Amino acid sequence: MTGIVILGSTGSVGASTLDVISRHGAALRVVALSARSNDARLFEQCVAHRPEVAVLVDPAAAARLAERLKGAGLATRVLRGERALEDVVRLPQSEIVMAAIVGAAGLLPTLAAAKAGKRLLLANKEALVMSGSLLIEAVRASGAQLIPIDSEHNAIFQCLPHSSSAGQRPAGVRRILLTASGGPFLGTPAVELCNVTPAQACAHPNWAMGRKISVDSATLMNKGLELIEACWLFGVGPDDVQVVVHPQSVVHSMVEYVDGSMLAQLGNPDMRTPISHALFWPERRESGVDSLDVVRLGRLTFEAPDLDRFPCLRLAQQAARAGGTAPAILNAANEAAVAAFLDERLNFTSIPVVIEGVLNGVAAVPVRNLESVLAADRAARQSAAKLISRLEGATPDPVAGALA
Repeated sequence: MTGIVILGSTGSVGASTLDVISRHGAALRVVALSARSNDARLFEQCVAHRPEVAVLVDPAAAARLAERLKGAGLATRVLRGERALEDVVRLPQSEIVMAAIVGAAGLLPTLAAAKAGKRLLLANKEALVMSGSLLIEAVRASGAQLIPIDSEHNAIFQCLPHSSSAGQRPAGVRRILLTASGGPFLGTPAVELCNVTPAQACAHPNWAMGRKISVDSATLMNKGLELIEACWLFGVGPDDVQVVVHPQSVVHSMVEYVDGSMLAQLGNPDMRTPISHALFWPERRESGVDSLDVVRLGRLTFEAPDLDRFPCLRLAQQAARAGGTAPAILNAANEAAVAAFLDERLNFTSIPVVIEGVLNGVAAVPVRNLESVLAADRAARQSAAKLISRLEGATPDPVAGALA
């Protein structure tokens, strides 16, 4: 049996991973599960999957989980703290690590898994956005296998030759077409965006996701982060990646070759498809996803993204072209701005205002080591906090998001 560690098991990707594993109990076993503070949900998962180890970053939550597991007679060992996340990915009884922690918090354990030579299933796009060169270097040095889990990047991976290597441009590829649903506000007039609530932003029309990534989808920042991720994964430049809005979320991405061929991966919008593909690659196994009924679907549509209404994508493109620590600065500013929006401290249209202000105020430098990335992250968060404090409670411009 193949052992697997799931970082972020209580999130949507983690839960989908456990669903796929439960269908293949003779082939896969759960070695370790982790969460930040959701001990109640993690306890349920421990009861169902009996991992050897459970990790909670929050010490109080870890203590509660340990007590409940003891009372239930389960032998699962509980570890606590961020360092434990790095320790658990190195467990020798695990061959696969699902990196599904959202945000910059997933960077260090993801790097640790790459350095340990694991099959790394990457659902944490921020690890590549922040430190793409370091992660790709670690994968190459250790012989780890990097398989993307984001539906778009997994679709691209499926459309490339099996001989492709992480970080190297595959022969014959002309460009990559990265599809975007457009989020819940695709047809919303610009003047109405300033009144968007967190609940509305989190109501994605096609995908069931966590709150942060749902807001990123609503602003199109998610697609900007995915553009940067695609550059690192497939060894292409930002101008070789075209973002295309595809509201049906059926074509998950496409690859155009120099001979004029264009390959696409289609399927229902269900994360269990890329998860199953990555767990068993190069084989294919049943995932629990319904077959796609193309006749009932009827039509597929595509359009260019509106960078005026959704400037976050434009800002991400700029950061990708700037390189160095610019993507890390972009990511940190976005995390801070989205958190403030979800806390109802910041207007929806002020999210890109904060990000642009931070990008203009924090100088990007070359990525020389992990500390240069972490320093850029800290500086960006400090800058974002000041901007959010100034914007909090102010009246935004209904179109541009700037202060009136």
